[in-house]
Amino acid sequence: MEFSEWEGKAEYEYVKQAERCFMEAGMVGTLRALWDVFPLFTNTGWGENSNIAFLEKHMGANFYARPQPWGYKHYHRCNPLWRHASYSKIRGPWGGFETMEKWVSGAYAGHTAVCLRDSDGKLWVGESGNENEKGEDVIAVLPWEEWWEFEQTKDDANPHIALLPLHPDYRAKFNVTAAWEYARSMDGKPGNYPPPLDAHLVASVMTVWSKMQPDYAANMWNEALNKRLGTEGLDLPDVLLEVEKRGSSFDELLAVPEQDDWIYSDGK
Repeated sequence: MEFSEWEGKAEYEYVKQAERCFMEAGMVGTLRALWDVFPLFTNTGWGENSNIAFLEKHMGANFYARPQPWGYKHYHRCNPLWRHASYSKIRGPWGGFETMEKWVSGAYAGHTAVCLRDSDGKLWVGESGNENEKGEDVIAVLPWEEWWEFEQTKDDANPHIALLPLHPDYRAKFNVTAAWEYARSMDGKPGNYPPPLDAHLVASVMTVWSKMQPDYAANMWNEALNKRLGTEGLDLPDVLLEVEKRGSSFDELLAVPEQDDWIYSDGK
């Protein structure tokens, strides 16, 4: 196989050794992994069932059908100044991404939001992943009624939402004023895959996605990979080259745990 042009030296250095072009899982293993993962991102009943089956198979999750949503009709009248909304999306692109996040982290929620009540008693929801007028995914602070209407009628990811109070210990320490200051400062700002998913497959998908959505890729994983390397400003090809120089592997890099004190361009 010949390539007439490379994106840069880093990409060339990474792939010039032939063995780097082969996935450790082999062709059959790779195809099986793709078959497991591909339907997770489809916005279909097949995709939704695939997400559920994936979580049941790989995480031992259990799903129990309820006759109807409960506990939400009068939620906006509750007295607490804050609450925590925990999501589990199981359909469409976001459902697929969240399934991967759950698998990696061991958590059963792939997304969270914070509910805050203002001085007039009005309830608001702050969360990332909202689309602005330019089509960009940003952090937004929305009135409860607007947020809940969207989740009930327009969110095709079929989210399962749990509304949870803070633990009493954290409740006693919660600073509503500081929380509102932070929420307002973030409003409008741009908002580790373990085996058996082959690390080379992950790198390949990330490379393709980086070409399709470079800004999204930079926000989604470039900063996180740099944090794990202790570097700054490296894009994906440079990250791969740096890993090679250190005698490590991309698989090992993905396995480095997130640190609570890491600060990203859009916050923690």
